[in-house]
Amino acid sequence: MASTPGVGAANEDTVHVSPTGVVVLDGLSAPKDLPMGCVHGTPWFVRQLGTTLINLIGDDEVSLREALRVAIAEVNDLHRDSCDLDQGAVPASTVVMIRERGDFLDYLVLSDNVLVLDLSTEGVRTIVDKRVEEVAADEVRAALQGPTGTPEHAARVSRLVTVQRRLRNKPGGYWVAATDPAAADEAITGSVELARVQQAALLTDGASRLVDCFGALTWAELLTLLRTEGPVALITRTREAELADPVGEQWPRFKRSDDATAAYVSALQEGAR
Repeated sequence: MASTPGVGAANEDTVHVSPTGVVVLDGLSAPKDLPMGCVHGTPWFVRQLGTTLINLIGDDEVSLREALRVAIAEVNDLHRDSCDLDQGAVPASTVVMIRERGDFLDYLVLSDNVLVLDLSTEGVRTIVDKRVEEVAADEVRAALQGPTGTPEHAARVSRLVTVQRRLRNKPGGYWVAATDPAAADEAITGSVELARVQQAALLTDGASRLVDCFGALTWAELLTLLRTEGPVALITRTREAELADPVGEQWPRFKRSDDATAAYVSALQEGAR
């Protein structure tokens, strides 16, 4: 596994691993010109949520959806006395996690992290929740207009985040882990027979860019890169592509460089790397 920050001083991603599970979170960035109801910030939130989740999913009797519901409530309790959790401007995170349970691999995906499963003769399956891309379409198009790194571009991204906050965790909008435990009910969940899974990758959107943004790799090629060279190599190649297009002319994007986290599992019994 590997995790590196993009633009900005703090890495808002986190990854947690246990003998039977992997949790990867991608904290939602908050532009500095917008209010935030939490004094702790997004990196603190994702660390607390990730630690709580990896402990909860160790109990096979607890579903991944229930684990997320409980984890959100427990993290709320850690800072409800110091922070204003009733407003929309609170830390939030995408979630992807897997858990070995007997002869099955359970998974949960909430928002645009990507789970890539190699199911041998059945091919490669990707699981991702794209509802965030289906809202605020006009603001998304405006925020993708370059050049990135300019004050004008930053202002368009702030307008997008302002609109997205109004649609976050509401029917007809999109769902992330924030302060409402009910968001867990909106996650994509499932199970596959463990014997069918040859390898798996859990990626934040900063680490999936070579496929779904830049088109430089297929999902199968991404898995091969992870297997042969490891997650650090994937992120290094991603940074090289970003540097080759610093203002987003070839590949329009919200950030010149995003936090990137990748966890690769060759066989869950062997652990993640």
